[in-house]
Amino acid sequence: MRQPLEELKGFCEFAEKEMKRWKVPGAAVAVIKGDEVVMAEGFGYKDKEQKLKVNPNTMFAIGSATKAFTTASMALLADEGKMEWDQPVREYLPEFDMHDSVAAERLTPRDLACHRSGLPRHDMMWYNSPFSREELVRRIRYLEPNQDFRSVWQYQNLMYTTAGYLVGRVVGMTWEDFVRERLFNPLNMKSSNFSVEDMQKHPDHSLPYQEKDESAQQIPFRNIDMIGPAGSINSNVLDMANWVRFQLGSGKFSGILSAASLNEMHTPCIPCDSLFKAKELPVCSYGLGWFIEPYRGYHMIHHGGNIDGFSSLVAFMPYEKIGIVILTNMNGSLLPNVLAYNLFDRMLGLEEIDWSGRLKGETEKIKKTVFGQERTADLSRIEGTEPSHGLEDYTGIYEHPGYGEMKIELADGTLQALFNSFVMLLTHYHYDTFEMELKLTETKMPVSFTADVNGHISRLSVPFEMAPGAKRIEFVKKPDERLYDPEFLASLTGKYVLEDGTEVAVSLRGERTLSVALPGQPVYELLPYREMTFQLKNLPGYSIRFETDDSGQVNGLRFIQPNGEFPAVRK
Repeated sequence: MRQPLEELKGFCEFAEKEMKRWKVPGAAVAVIKGDEVVMAEGFGYKDKEQKLKVNPNTMFAIGSATKAFTTASMALLADEGKMEWDQPVREYLPEFDMHDSVAAERLTPRDLACHRSGLPRHDMMWYNSPFSREELVRRIRYLEPNQDFRSVWQYQNLMYTTAGYLVGRVVGMTWEDFVRERLFNPLNMKSSNFSVEDMQKHPDHSLPYQEKDESAQQIPFRNIDMIGPAGSINSNVLDMANWVRFQLGSGKFSGILSAASLNEMHTPCIPCDSLFKAKELPVCSYGLGWFIEPYRGYHMIHHGGNIDGFSSLVAFMPYEKIGIVILTNMNGSLLPNVLAYNLFDRMLGLEEIDWSGRLKGETEKIKKTVFGQERTADLSRIEGTEPSHGLEDYTGIYEHPGYGEMKIELADGTLQALFNSFVMLLTHYHYDTFEMELKLTETKMPVSFTADVNGHISRLSVPFEMAPGAKRIEFVKKPDERLYDPEFLASLTGKYVLEDGTEVAVSLRGERTLSVALPGQPVYELLPYREMTFQLKNLPGYSIRFETDDSGQVNGLRFIQPNGEFPAVRK
């Protein structure tokens, strides 16, 4: 690396001033001109409490800047004839399915990579989830779209998870191993890895921070290995400088990927939203893992990244051969944009724009767009109402086939929700609607409970997805767990006699399925409902409730039908 350019004179002081303004503890910056790294500097602290300084080797999470590595791995397969961008995903993942059958049949790797699946983000489905990558891909079929397939751009991490999973299936190894072998190694990215668990073992890594009460406070690392292809890479500015040099067509890294494939990654596929509107940034489109957006009349390609405690930006101008990497240890910060735009102004010899002043005014609006908002703001609260049931009746496990389980429990007289290991308090709002608070993102959202025709609380809905046209996510209450217990079910089997002498037989099919047989009628499967009650499959309004004596022993059952109730005594 040669001596810093004259154009960069004063930048270090500018960066330190802006870090204080944006309350960012630490940052690392790399600038590339031509095929040279003309700056690689650390600023501030990687560990604020211990006063440990950032240097060019310090590791940070790069978040969604990972996506371009995933599309590069797909481009490698395309170069080798192992994948075609415009063939259906089902050619490579035959089991792949979506809620929209047309999208399921026609979705291509290109669609995965340019965010035009028709699905909104559905980030709460995977965030902090216990599901494996394979299970996440399988559950996509249960997520409803809010837009027509290929009609609009909607950022979608699960599609990138699917893209990485596809790469792994095609090559017969994990996405991580393939990227390490075919990209990290030839690019000499020796420090880079794929998990915050590995990053924390690195001797030179940054801690994650979040702004709270006007200061930077350390927060836990967030493991997102399950959606790795969408955002789990960790790196430093020296490794990432090589990545940018590769994107700029460095002769040192020629032969890794064809020029045609590299150009295709940088070519617009669909118009998209920009982080903010300005005359210097008039229009934005998305390619394959990259935003393509002119900056002050210059062709700029970029991608940022945000994950708990870290914000990053990778940007370059292919015609001017200028590249920039900004890595920071602050959650949801716009400092990377401020520093990158200032560096472009300097490198292009343009008058510097006060981006910090402009973006400070946009911060809260952008944060609400990116990280959520108060989702009860549009509700008209009706004062003086009470829940329709006692709080105990709302407790239980509720399930959505895509999002998984949400547990509602009563703790110290207050309802709380447990979802993906988050504990969220429920405060009564009005009637059977409660306000649920996710403290991590300072988001409040209305949770509405509904009862079935029998008056029992049977489901809840929550607006986890706030994109226009998106439906509330509905979780259905699961029956008591013991209604699936083989030992308990076996205790219900046997012969029962109705008052007219008709004999009823209750038996087990397998270990977990009860059935009932009456003379002259088909055998009915019994579906667990609640407490000691089962519903007759395919017979709406018909159920059986088992009854016990004072000692808890089952001594009878009762048919509950539209035309009455009919008791039977156990033989």
